[in-house]
Order: sequence, then structure tokens, then C-alpha cells
Amino acid sequence: MTAHAASWLPLSPGERAVAIEVLTHGPLSRTDIARRLDLSAGSLTRLTKPLIESGLLVEVAEGAALPEVRQGRPSQPLDIVAESRTFAGFKITQDMVYGVVTTLKSDIVARCDLPLTSHDPVDVVDVLRELTEKFVLEFPGLAGIGIGLGGRSSDRSVVDESAFLGWRDVPLARLVEERTGLPVVVDNDVSALVEAERWFGAGRGLERFAVLTIGAGVGYGLVSGGKRVGTPEDGLGVGRAWIVNPHGPLTPDGERGSAVSLLGIPSIRYQIQAATGRDFSYEEILALAADGEPMAARVIGEAARALGTLIAQISNFAMPQKIVLAGEGVGLVDVAGPDIEAAILANRHPQAEPVNLETKVSDFHDWARGGAVLAIQVLVLGAGTS
Repeated sequence: MTAHAASWLPLSPGERAVAIEVLTHGPLSRTDIARRLDLSAGSLTRLTKPLIESGLLVEVAEGAALPEVRQGRPSQPLDIVAESRTFAGFKITQDMVYGVVTTLKSDIVARCDLPLTSHDPVDVVDVLRELTEKFVLEFPGLAGIGIGLGGRSSDRSVVDESAFLGWRDVPLARLVEERTGLPVVVDNDVSALVEAERWFGAGRGLERFAVLTIGAGVGYGLVSGGKRVGTPEDGLGVGRAWIVNPHGPLTPDGERGSAVSLLGIPSIRYQIQAATGRDFSYEEILALAADGEPMAARVIGEAARALGTLIAQISNFAMPQKIVLAGEGVGLVDVAGPDIEAAILANRHPQAEPVNLETKVSDFHDWARGGAVLAIQVLVLGAGTS
């Protein structure tokens, strides 16, 4: 049985700094931690002692694959005990709630999903409660919940607006806390995904990187100076007005030629259905394009050129060390990679450095993992939402 989260919270500012440094960069020697945080050896010893005693940190053998507890060996590196705490993460879509349980290092150890039959907040909270109860049966020490969804949120607790759910000013964190008894964090799903990449994923250790997501919509997030750049526009759906080709298709979602109208999965399906009278899945459309079917090849080619243009624009203006491409629409890269690359080159200076692009094949559980990372951040940082 692991210690409950209450046994190690709240952490002092100094303890939080040590915990975060080891969590996001560890395992680290005491010398490295002291240097990174500009601490004396005595101060570091004072800060790490309660973290070790609570089971949050552990001394590990030099080069060991797994942590093993040792006593009185201050020269040994320190690492986070990943399994000491577990967190639930949820991603709410228009028709499903996807759930995961992660360790303190955001490794997914369980998955469970349930359909939504209604967008009424009470009904959605019931689904979240049911999933949480399923998780608690296997992980009774669950430390907290993080929820990501499309839309704007404030104070990491209230959903100010979510168009696809038809919500305004829904105190989601409070409602879920009342039904589960666990602390809850709520934020925009793209913001959550960016935080997951910043702490544990492709952006770990980078000062400046961008995340571009393609799927039901188009999402964008930027990390600068090692921190996510948050704005009042988070969750408004930048892709709807991000014009890529003013002569592009007119679809029900997004402005003509916008990133969403060219790249959004519903828009791509709409274009094919309007042209053929048949309703194909996104995967079927990609397969048709790969086989050279003219209409599918044209639509996917336009989407690929739009994606390449977006990647080039991000590179030109944000100058990131890396761009992470994620979302359920990334199969486009496999089918139309050359078109994407050509569009990147066409919109970059001939002598510009190649774009460092990392494509992550992901599903909705990766988005849910982002929610769990929100909970990890808030609990480790000691910044509550209630």
C-alpha cells in the first residue's frame, strides 16, 4: 500500500522545486540537483530528506534500470518513485469519455472508456464518476483527476465555454470533486497535451518547441523559455480562422481555406461525401488517396500542402527547436509525406535549417494522459484548484 497523497502535500517551495527537477530530468545526482537549483549541499539535504521519507524520492544505484532503496549513500542519484502515486486522466469528446490511469511519471497503467448519451453536465459527471470508481477498484490510492476537453477554462476548474458540448460556465472540477471525493483539475485539451510533452514527452528539456494537432480540429500550443505560453485565446480554436489558402474549400466548419476546413477530419469527410455522395471514414479516404483515387487524392493532397504550410509558418515565426505533430489525423503524413515536405520547403528560406518535426501516432488515450499530467503538475506543485 503506497502513501496517500495527503501524507506528502503540501510541499514547501523548496521541496517542490527539487521534486519537479527530479521528476522532469531525473534520475539526478545530488550534485546535479544542487547545481541546477543553486543550492548548498546542506540545503539540499534538508529538502530531500522529507521527500525520501514520504516515499516520493528514492536513491537509486548508479546505472540501475530500476530504483532500489539504499540507506546512507548520499552519492547515489535520486529518482522519483513513479508507482508511489497514481492519477486519473480523462478526455471528453462529443460522444465519448476516454480515461487512463498513470503513474507519477505519466506512464499509462490502465484504460477505460464510456460513451456519452447526453451533454448535460450532470450526465457527463455521472460518466466521469463511473469511470473513476472503476479505476479506484484497482488503484485505491488514486491521488487526483485531470480532465481535458475542447474549449476554454478558467482557474483550471470552470469550463467557460465548450462549443461541442454546448456548455457555458460549468464548474466541472467542483461537480466531479463532489461525486468522487478527489481533487480535480480541468483545462483545454491542447494545453494539457502540450504540458504532457513539456514534462514527459518530445519537448522534455527543450526551451522552445511547438505542438500542432490535427484531428477533429486543429490545435496549436507553444512552449518558450521552458514554459507553456498561455493566452486568453486558449480553447477558442485557432484553426478556424488560420487561413492557409484563401481559395481553398468552403466547408461547414471554419472559414474558407482555413486550417480547419483543409485539415479537420470532419471537413475532409464532408468534401468527399459532397463529391461522391458516399460517407467514407478518414482511414478509408487515406487508403483511397494512397491508391490514387482522383477525388481522395486531390482532397488529401490539399490537406498535405496545408499542413506543410502551417509547419513552415510555425517554423518561420516561432523558431522552435522542434515541432511535435500529434492527433488522430497524423496518418496524413504516411500517405502524403512528400507533399507535406514540398510545402514546407516552398514556404521556408532556401538556406533555412531543416524543420525538426516529430510525428506522434496518438489516440484519445494520449489526450487523456495529458489530463493526468495536469493533475500531476497541480499536486506536485501544491497549487490546488478548490
